[in-house]
Amino acid sequence: MAPAPVTVPGTPAATAPVTVPGLTQAPVAATDWRERMATAMQQLEALQRTEVGVYVLDLASGQSFGHRAEERWYLASMVKVPVAIAVLQAVERSDITLDTPLTLRAADKVDGAGATLRQPVGSALTVRWLMGQMIIYSDNTATDMLMNLVGLQAVNGVVKALAPQGIGRITTLAEVRRQVYGQLTPQASHLSGHDLVLLQRAGSDAERRRRLAELLHLPPGEIKARSLDGAYDAYYAEGLNSGRLDAYAGILTALVQGKALHPDSMQTLLKLMEDVATGPQRLRAGLPPQARFAHKTGTQRRRICDAGLVRMPGTDAQHPVVLVACVRDAPTLPRAEHLLQQTAAALCRSGLLTQGLNDAPTCPAFLPDDRHGAAAAQLAR
Repeated sequence: MAPAPVTVPGTPAATAPVTVPGLTQAPVAATDWRERMATAMQQLEALQRTEVGVYVLDLASGQSFGHRAEERWYLASMVKVPVAIAVLQAVERSDITLDTPLTLRAADKVDGAGATLRQPVGSALTVRWLMGQMIIYSDNTATDMLMNLVGLQAVNGVVKALAPQGIGRITTLAEVRRQVYGQLTPQASHLSGHDLVLLQRAGSDAERRRRLAELLHLPPGEIKARSLDGAYDAYYAEGLNSGRLDAYAGILTALVQGKALHPDSMQTLLKLMEDVATGPQRLRAGLPPQARFAHKTGTQRRRICDAGLVRMPGTDAQHPVVLVACVRDAPTLPRAEHLLQQTAAALCRSGLLTQGLNDAPTCPAFLPDDRHGAAAAQLAR
């Protein structure tokens, strides 16, 4: 069994390491990278007054570190990785192919990033193209089309098979929105995809509440007085699309070790994850430039995440470092992204990615309270 993660007095307990069936782990001498990570996480939370969770698993040694990793975090678009696995498993069974066309319906459209929303209704979009939009650009409409293709049961089956405990039920992205607005009125279950797009475009929270009443043909007084922040908090408390960070690491571990997909399918997904265009100021910005990072970001109101597989040149492709991190209730998106960037920088400077060399010159600086740098990074996005 791998050594237990380090626990530092006064910090949330570190989680037990993920058990990886079949993983050969040679005895590893204790190193200080976990102590350095614990100190860095203390500094980040003390200076930022914002909650950060992180889980790190070194597949080469079996060592792990967790900070708030046993808590439940909203995963947001990181759930798109198990969606992709479910789709590729369907391809492996010959139920579909990557060139299978799906017809875009008006009901499929969901607010969010990506090009699918801009395609004309009736367009024939291949599974391959939709997969790229979903993973690289975090496209919600593409995601829901793929979820509807393979079925939510298959997606949740992937999660249960690869992370038997610790991750709640996955829903469509349209259902996320209906659940949130459902905290304001039960009539939100009737919102169409087009309605959801109009609500996103409404702008301010006050305008969104007004538009919600208008779309549902309700008097404004029938919309609960709860704020949208309160509606999201109530939704988060339900545990949908949420989970422990160590449990999510189990999905990534199973993927890279060939337990989720056949080799060709695995490489297809890992290549898409290396090409992710979202969140360039998150974990990737804190890693050394020579690192390969196959990852997926997640973004929701006052919740952001990033998780992936870090591989340095010359290391075994089957034994990367698994890195999963989330931030909640940061005052701004740039501050939240800065925390993720600094979490990765702390990991690099801990020596884990640099053959035991602490504070390697290739690692970005660890500046836990760099407000000016975070603001500059936001301007550059």
